[in-house]
Amino acid sequence: MSKVSSRWYSDRVEREVTLVRWGTVGTPVLTFPTAGGDAEEIERFHLVGACDGLLEEGRIKLYSVDSVNGRALLSGEGDSGRQAWIQCRFFEFLRHEVVPAIRIDCGSDDIEVVAAGCSIGAFNALASICWFPDVFRAAVCMSGTYDLGRFFNGPISADFTLSSALRFVPALDGAELDRLRQRFVVLASGEGANEDIGESWAVAHALGSKGVPNRVDPWGQHWEHDWPLWRAMLPQYLDELA
Repeated sequence: MSKVSSRWYSDRVEREVTLVRWGTVGTPVLTFPTAGGDAEEIERFHLVGACDGLLEEGRIKLYSVDSVNGRALLSGEGDSGRQAWIQCRFFEFLRHEVVPAIRIDCGSDDIEVVAAGCSIGAFNALASICWFPDVFRAAVCMSGTYDLGRFFNGPISADFTLSSALRFVPALDGAELDRLRQRFVVLASGEGANEDIGESWAVAHALGSKGVPNRVDPWGQHWEHDWPLWRAMLPQYLDELA
């Protein structure tokens, strides 16, 4: 399987970042790692391998990027204002650096991307499609943690509100909302240990109240918050969306 890694310094997030791609042709899928993960985490935990069939058939190309915002949060980088600022800058970095790199790699100036992620990666996938429905056409959100406010030590800032889809989607209107209504979000969750499907239902309510197509898929109590669940989920949903 073809694998290519790129690394560069981003002024937007003020650090070096890595983007990795697996596969050669097909629908581009930007897959976010868990909170502190790097761009190759999804390979180490066999999420890439779980998608081998779709990759070999040329239906998808998987991309992944370092969890810059998750790492800043977990490491306690600066105060809550600094961490929220990084959240916003991370999404600007995705739109203006990562998506253009994906489009160059795909040889298309206007190809649309599917966002996917698990745990806090699901937060990033959801925020990406809600911020930028002009470039993301669907999101696969697995076992999501969607309101990160409880992880911040300090007041909730305007930057944090802008980075949290649960907080900014209710205020969307006009052309941005019209475009988002043409997109689709799947919210999948187990109901076993460390899973909270209530977070998915909260997102579904926020999206549904604004007319954004979405679906909550409960996977049952025998699925825990861990990689075996996400390895089962991702190829199933990409088979549906690719």
